[in-house]
Amino acid sequence: MREIVLGKTGIRVPQNAFGALPIQRVSLEMAVKLLRGAYDGGMRFFDTARAYSDSEEKMGAAFDGMREKVYISSKTMAKTPEKFWEDLETTLRNLRTDYLDIYQFHCVQQCYKPGDGTGMYEAMVEAKKQGKIRHIGITAHLIGVAEEIVESGLYETLQFPFCYLATDRDIALVKATEEAGMGFIAMKGLSGGLLTNSDACMAFMSQYNALPIWGIQREEELAQWLSFFDKDVKMTDEIAAFIEADRRNLMGDFCRGCGYCMPCTVGIQINNCARMSQLIRRAPSENFLSEEWQANMMQIEQCVDCGLCKTRCPYELDTPNLLRKNLADYKDILAGKVEL
Repeated sequence: MREIVLGKTGIRVPQNAFGALPIQRVSLEMAVKLLRGAYDGGMRFFDTARAYSDSEEKMGAAFDGMREKVYISSKTMAKTPEKFWEDLETTLRNLRTDYLDIYQFHCVQQCYKPGDGTGMYEAMVEAKKQGKIRHIGITAHLIGVAEEIVESGLYETLQFPFCYLATDRDIALVKATEEAGMGFIAMKGLSGGLLTNSDACMAFMSQYNALPIWGIQREEELAQWLSFFDKDVKMTDEIAAFIEADRRNLMGDFCRGCGYCMPCTVGIQINNCARMSQLIRRAPSENFLSEEWQANMMQIEQCVDCGLCKTRCPYELDTPNLLRKNLADYKDILAGKVEL
């Protein structure tokens, strides 16, 4: 297993890390089992966030008494220094620790800088001075904002969506972070669950100085990623051909399922309904043809075009139009007009 050094932080870990967003959906017992299993299997870097409901608390329970054996990063979506400090204290309490290895501004719409009037960057610097955080990081979904972050030279790590659907501009961003001495943390390595070939995902990631944080919710998923500690997967002609075919099918405007658009004012499950065309073709179709899912999809007809989902989408998608396209395709599938 290749090791990654996260830039000037000096943090050195295997290129195989744990994204803890999904553990908010499982019991405390299962979450602890997954997290400790990941550690026992070789993972050393664990990423969570204040926004992931009880994910931090579950991670705190898992690593209580062994804090120095793992690297933990968390995030805040605070917009004011007051909220920043409130989030940080809550996070430290939840994680049962007195410091974070990396603390990140979460899903930012701007690059916080000293003297910009927000006081946010100054709060990060003060938290580091107090020893409550060891390194200052940031996460973004918008490529222009991410590029500005790298150019600023203010941050030690950048977390950004990165998978084999990456554009040339995305790849240039990863290389720019390396040149700037920044650590690059790759989120959405499975593009919100649309990518299902783990060998292809790992082979792609191995070409770059990037630390993938795989979203793990089930024991079989954990076993899949831990298997790479025993086998070395590199890019081959066969994997490259598979990736190219998948890119042709998926590139363009599609929903990654992040959920930042939620909640919907009329109850549409946007983060799944807006990508149903991909989901239903990349998983057993009966999973998405049940009466429950038919009702979920038909809810799209209640859309009132309030536009809130568009304003919240970090990928700047035309979400209402995307929902309608997915519904039209879904209806054709139900009617037998389209073969899966």
